[in-house]
Amino acid sequence: MPLYVFVSGICYSRAPVRAAAIFGPGSSEKDLKPFQKNSDVTWLIGMPASPKQADTILIFGGDGTVHRHLEQLAKLQLPVLVVPRGSGNDFARALNLNRIRHAITAWKTFVSNASNVRTIDLGVIRPSADSGESADFEESKSETQGPLPRNQKYFCCVAGIGLDTEIARRANKLPRWLRAHGGYALTLPQALLHFAPFPMKVSIPDTAQPHRFVQRSAKPTILAAFANAPSYGGGMKIAPQAKLDDGQLDICLITDIDKFKLFCLFPTVYFGRHLTIPEVEYFQTPALRVETEHPLDVYADGEFVCQTPVEVGVARAALCVIVP
Repeated sequence: MPLYVFVSGICYSRAPVRAAAIFGPGSSEKDLKPFQKNSDVTWLIGMPASPKQADTILIFGGDGTVHRHLEQLAKLQLPVLVVPRGSGNDFARALNLNRIRHAITAWKTFVSNASNVRTIDLGVIRPSADSGESADFEESKSETQGPLPRNQKYFCCVAGIGLDTEIARRANKLPRWLRAHGGYALTLPQALLHFAPFPMKVSIPDTAQPHRFVQRSAKPTILAAFANAPSYGGGMKIAPQAKLDDGQLDICLITDIDKFKLFCLFPTVYFGRHLTIPEVEYFQTPALRVETEHPLDVYADGEFVCQTPVEVGVARAALCVIVP
């Protein structure tokens, strides 16, 4: 007879546990072996069509793999365990799943008593209709039971425009093993050589009228990052103060700066020490609008999403995750 455990108001069937496994590039069913030692678990390969088909989902991959499945994961509302098997594992790192052994430990705890499930926010990004009204991103939480509005995308770690999108574009062309071992840093010099500051206007919700945007910044910009998690690009702590469950985006803007100084700045990003540099602006907001003189590519979790202008916000408690 199945045993049912309630965690944060959600009921999980404990015996037997039904787990779905999703494999990203570079991973396969052989990676399941350390997780299959519990005979009470039955396995499904691939994304479940409904919550009735599984109790939990394991994703073997990195940020890009997670990103490509976020809409369905948020819709299903099943606990998700991220096994860090990608070229960039910043989302897993934000969940303290730094190594595969950490994921195995978390899995054993979940199978035992499901006491290590928490809910986290997701970033939401969509092309902007320049109406002066802010998008109601809080509605996205209720929408997790159905498809996102057309053209709206979730992201788990960081979205951005500018130099980092150029770096991501170049890094994505590298062999996977090279991306996993400093691909972002390797593409930086060439990206810097061909990149110029761009005019950008950032607006945030008015404190008196939260559904209206007011201008926060309008400067020539090198890089703009909108973070739900602290790092991206394989460990660059672009938003060291970001938290996954605070209902806020951490915004990091790097304004016009000498290219040599910018080149010297990038190593400090890996340690989160760039916030003291005068050309770096850092703040938190639940939503923002970004407008540029010409359409620019927007990347999120290392993947192309759309072009500016965009609105970016937070979907509160949109994803259930398994943590160590």
